[in-house]
Amino acid sequence: MSAEQATWFRETFDRIKNEVNKVIVGQDDVVESVLIGLAANGHILLEGMPGLGKTLLVKSLSQALALDFSRIQFTPDMMPADVTGTNVLNDARLFEFRKGPIFANIVLADEINRATPKTQSSLLEAMQERSVTVSGKRHELSEPFLVMATQNPVEQEGTYPLPEAQLDRFFFKLIVPFPTKNELKAIVTRTTGTQSAEITAVAHGEDILKMRTLAREVPISDAVLDYALQIVLGTHPDSDRPCDDVKRYVRYGASPRGAQSLITAAKIRALLDGRFNVSKEDLTGAAPQVLRHRMILNFEAEADNVSADSIVRSILMHVDTRDKDPIKV
Repeated sequence: MSAEQATWFRETFDRIKNEVNKVIVGQDDVVESVLIGLAANGHILLEGMPGLGKTLLVKSLSQALALDFSRIQFTPDMMPADVTGTNVLNDARLFEFRKGPIFANIVLADEINRATPKTQSSLLEAMQERSVTVSGKRHELSEPFLVMATQNPVEQEGTYPLPEAQLDRFFFKLIVPFPTKNELKAIVTRTTGTQSAEITAVAHGEDILKMRTLAREVPISDAVLDYALQIVLGTHPDSDRPCDDVKRYVRYGASPRGAQSLITAAKIRALLDGRFNVSKEDLTGAAPQVLRHRMILNFEAEADNVSADSIVRSILMHVDTRDKDPIKV
C-alpha cells in the first residue's frame, strides 16, 4: 500500500464521518465504529433504548454514501417472506420473484429482537452468503451490502434474544449511550427549530469497496498476531491458563470469526492512525466491540451482574500479564 492510498483512506473515512455528524450529536465513537464495520465488510448490531438516534444514524450513512437504503421494522407477526421476498403470480399467470426489503445496499433491521426466531433466521443467509434462496432459487445481493440491526435491551417486554449463530455474524456490537445534558440540548435545538441539516453524498459504493481492499493490505507482525489469538483464546474457559473471570462466568468463548473480526478492525484502526502496521493497542481498542456479543455467559454471571465488557477487560489484563512473564527455560 502506498502513502497516497493510506491518505485517501483516512480522508474518505473522515469525510463520511463528518457528514454523518451533521445530524448525529454526541455519538462520535459509535459513528466511527459503524464506519469501521462498513470498511471491514462487517454487519453492525446497535443496542440502546428507543429514541437515541440509531435509525437516524443508519439512514444518514446511506445518504452520505448515495446507497440504496431499506428499513425493516420487525414485529412478532412478521414472516421470513416479508424480509426476503416471495414468488407471486403475475398477469401472465406465471410465477415471478418479487424482491423483499433485504435487496438494498444498507438494510436497517429495526428492533430485530422483536421478531420471532424463525424470522430472525431469514437474515442468516443474506448476512453470510450475500444472497437469499427462495423456492430453491438463489438470488444474489448487490455490493456493498450491510445489515445494521438495532435492538432494545433484551430485558424489555416482548423481545426474543438473538441466537448465538446470528450474533456471531455481526462484526461489532455497539452500545449506544444516553446523551449528556449538553448533547441533549444540542439534539433538542436541532430538531425543534425551523432549520435542519441535510446530508449530501460525499462518497459512493465503489469507494467503500476500495476501502475494504486497502484494509486487507495492512500487514500484521507474528508477535501482534499471536497477541490477538491469545485474546480470543482467552475467552474460552477450557483454554490454557484462562483468567479467573472466564473460568467462573463464561460458558463458551468467541469463534474463529471473532479472531478474524478483531484483526480486521485493528488493521483499519491502524490506517486511521496513520500507521502501516497493527499494534497491540489497535487490538485492545477493538476487543470489547468484537467480543462482547460472542461470549456466552452462564447463570452465575447474570446473578452477580457481571457484564461481558468487564470480562473482556479482565482477559486483556490477563493476556498482558502473561505477555510480560519471563520465558522459562
